[in-house]
Amino acid sequence: MGELLVAIGGALLAAGLFARLGRRIGLPTIPFFMVAGIVLGPNTPGLAVVEDPHELEVLAALGLILLLFHLGLEFSLDDLAAGGRRLVLIGAVYLLLNIGGGLAFGLALGWGTSEAFVIAGAVGISSSAIVTKLLIELHRLANPESRLILGVIVVEDLFLALYLALLAPVLGEADSATEAALEFATALAFLLVLFAFARWGGGLAGRLVASRDDELLTVSFVGFAVLVAGVAAQLGVSDAIGAFMAGLVLAETAVASRIERLVLPLRDAFAALFFFTFGLTIDPGDAGEVAVPVLIAVLLSVLLNVAAGIIAARVEGLDKVAASNVGLTILGRGEFSLILATLGVTAGLDERLGPFVALYVLVLAILGPVLAARSETFARFLPARLLGRTPAPA
Repeated sequence: MGELLVAIGGALLAAGLFARLGRRIGLPTIPFFMVAGIVLGPNTPGLAVVEDPHELEVLAALGLILLLFHLGLEFSLDDLAAGGRRLVLIGAVYLLLNIGGGLAFGLALGWGTSEAFVIAGAVGISSSAIVTKLLIELHRLANPESRLILGVIVVEDLFLALYLALLAPVLGEADSATEAALEFATALAFLLVLFAFARWGGGLAGRLVASRDDELLTVSFVGFAVLVAGVAAQLGVSDAIGAFMAGLVLAETAVASRIERLVLPLRDAFAALFFFTFGLTIDPGDAGEVAVPVLIAVLLSVLLNVAAGIIAARVEGLDKVAASNVGLTILGRGEFSLILATLGVTAGLDERLGPFVALYVLVLAILGPVLAARSETFARFLPARLLGRTPAPA
């Protein structure tokens, strides 16, 4: 027990120290939690805080559950409806470009069809935490295009739940197309039942966990999230889907704002362990093998995001600067990419998948904020005709 406590404490402290270094140079914390695991893991010479990643397996799973639970808690079907058809259309175009491009890239790599689907999600879905933080730090929340950016994030969050359902048979052990279809149908049915419950039965769940005492409320909502995630796993559906839907069910209840406040420190601590544990599984020696695919993926992501930004700006009648802001701000990748990579590694897919996603996220963690901060400069190189505008005479 003593060794396990030392491992947990050392992992959290190391993750915190590495993330503080990242913060000092203006970079997101998520990739640095992962870097801490890589540097202080069993695959790197020197001090190993944790020798066996399985020691932290349950706590890392709890981190994943709390991450997705909080995401579901922040998601609002009413906000999606309020955005209107054009916002949903823009989000759909963004996903079509990035997921479609990611899938084509994944298939071209030749690592396998299942791996291609994981890569598509990893390179195609933005980090809502990093994107929102960038908007705040760059003082752009009041910009007209920021509504678009936040709207796309909402659409992506909903798509993530559907994509996890799609991945259920891909990451499972289905031996036939019929079995795979059954697994997908189970995952989709689970989603639909909980969507319906969130819409019309959330009050019952609210009463189940509600308490005036913060301590009892915390115990209850954590239990609810873990229980729903566990039921999902027992049904052969990803526990990540269950956790997201548990948050969605409680999102419209009277205690939602209190739960969101109380879950944040728990989410942050256990999510740090989740990303640290992912880092433990990465062998830095594999970076050379995936370096070229990562650079191609990064370039592809930049191009596809800029294209999506141009389309969004054109639909909304915005200018080149807004188009550049949209495309380069949504470029951030983080927690969702690492979650999908973890699911793929756990399912026994190609061992290059972990190092590929880790390096991809790390490169964009550095490059993304730099490009977003200089989006106005980048906008000068965008031809006005791409936005349906006639260039002003010289």
